[in-house]
Amino acid sequence: MKLATFRNSDDRDRLGIVLSNDRKLLDIQAAHELETGAPNPALFSLQAFIEGGERALELGREMAAEAPDTCTTPIADVTLRTPLPRPPQIRDCLCFEEHLINAYNVLRKVKADAEPDPAFALKEFEAKGLFRIPEVWYQQPIYYKANRFSVIGSGEDIEWPPYAEMMDYEMEFGIFIGKGGKDIPKDRAREHIFGYSIFNDVSARDTQTIEMPGGLGPSKSKDFDTGNIIGPWVVTADELDPYDLDMIVRVNGEERSRGNSSSIHWTFEDLIAHITKSETIHPGEFIASGTVGGGSGLEWQRYLAPGDTIELEVDGIGILKNKIIRT
Repeated sequence: MKLATFRNSDDRDRLGIVLSNDRKLLDIQAAHELETGAPNPALFSLQAFIEGGERALELGREMAAEAPDTCTTPIADVTLRTPLPRPPQIRDCLCFEEHLINAYNVLRKVKADAEPDPAFALKEFEAKGLFRIPEVWYQQPIYYKANRFSVIGSGEDIEWPPYAEMMDYEMEFGIFIGKGGKDIPKDRAREHIFGYSIFNDVSARDTQTIEMPGGLGPSKSKDFDTGNIIGPWVVTADELDPYDLDMIVRVNGEERSRGNSSSIHWTFEDLIAHITKSETIHPGEFIASGTVGGGSGLEWQRYLAPGDTIELEVDGIGILKNKIIRT
């Protein structure tokens, strides 16, 4: 089941089920009221639906099976929102080794090119093991907490922050937590996954270069309005194998990269087990995978320009599409 948050002309967020090969939306609250004459609190929002647990899922499946025409709308006629406009928490992880290898190779070369003898400097950096993946990355999952108030959805514009000159996309996907918990063992972690969505972790690379040596992780390179993009909807966990999905990036219609989630090093089950050590996670929290190999402009040294349209497509989920604008 694919669940979307959308708006009609009244600008009120509604919860819908995506139908007809992603062409229509069923307003499930409207369908429930049509059948029963009363609203259901679990259908007011995706957060309420997630908190409703298995009973809400069953109700959603029943509504999708019936899908009265009077409660369906062409997706082209509505405004899609990010599935959960203010998730309780966002964590972004580093799960793909290939992305890190590519990124460190680029950083090593850029640093060497700034030296008087770039070829000699590059060999020296390699011999000293500079710009390599830290050993801790192989020992445990690494993550930071992102700004949950800066989330937008598919079709919304990304606002270029005026302090940055090098803007980049990052092809990721992630999970919404369905059932909370603490000290969750890896072999029970999948029970806590509600569903999957695409994530574009937009990054100001020049700003990131300045702040990362400070040792506290990314801040203004990631924290700006419209910088976290989740969508276009959520695919429930029962309908998707998350570890065999093509992940494709297009910029202005040109394919930039094609990766696959099978290359993931730290699984979502690994992440849940690690994050919940002595810490409770809650329904609706979003945990992202980090960038798939080749899934950023940094790795190709091809950054965004004002007016570019970025499309991130993940098998079985859909396409997350946004334009970046500079005012």
